Amino acid sequence: MQAIKNILLPGTRNRPMALDIFFNDHRYRKPVVVYVHGFNGFKDWGNFDIIASKFANEGYVLVKFNFSHNGTTPAQPEDFTDLEAFGNNNYTKQLDDLRLIINWVCQPLNPYRQAIDSNHICLVGHSMGGGIAILQAAEDSRVTKLITWAGISECTTPWGNWPPDKMQEWKQLGVQYYTNGRTHQQMPLYYQLYEDYIQNTNRLNIKKAIKSLAIPILVCHGTMDEAVPVEKAGELKEWQPSAQIFTVESDHVFGRKHPWTTDDLPPAMQAVVEASLRFLKSGNADN
Repeated sequence: MQAIKNILLPGTRNRPMALDIFFNDHRYRKPVVVYVHGFNGFKDWGNFDIIASKFANEGYVLVKFNFSHNGTTPAQPEDFTDLEAFGNNNYTKQLDDLRLIINWVCQPLNPYRQAIDSNHICLVGHSMGGGIAILQAAEDSRVTKLITWAGISECTTPWGNWPPDKMQEWKQLGVQYYTNGRTHQQMPLYYQLYEDYIQNTNRLNIKKAIKSLAIPILVCHGTMDEAVPVEKAGELKEWQPSAQIFTVESDHVFGRKHPWTTDDLPPAMQAVVEASLRFLKSGNADN
């Protein structure tokens, strides 16, 4: 199997994005799966290489990447060392990054073009990345299938439940901080995140986006998800009745954690991977 790690591409505002590509046998072209990480995530969270290898072994090209402003750097792709970049991240930058990744996949001069079938591109997005994947699929006809894992239904992470006084303080100070539960870092969120949402409300409307889609969609969710409740999966299904739903008794990350120190996936994550592969191959997650 080919596993090429930390390829550098220019992202939004020319900030570098680290990208990985996994595939078996470069002699024929294979459908592409692009993984879109979540709000506190990165391409290697929870040893995603295990998942990437499973897709590659089933005949897919798996591409995963770090958003240009997710707080990691090419030198430290698994650590939030650039908090200024993190604070300046927003949804439209992420959409622009994802478009650039798909552009790279489709480039005639892509060094891995012999392995890539750019006529078949599936986006798989976790949490916030699920919302970004939905929005991108609605904008980009090159996307032919869509899978969400614990996907959001509104672009209001993380301020969606903040009270008015905290919102007003955010506006006045220009920044709010929250504690990363894993690293215990104080992560800045600049007010530009909310301004970007207000200025691009129509573009960032997940309900409108998923309603517009006419491609196969699979919505996977944990029934014990406290970060993005399983009811959000129900909303996505309600807005797009053709979408398939796959639920598993698990949390927001399907039993994983970071760092992940074994070579096996937890049962819930394994079940989601298997359902996703069934969907990709047959169009039915429950076969």
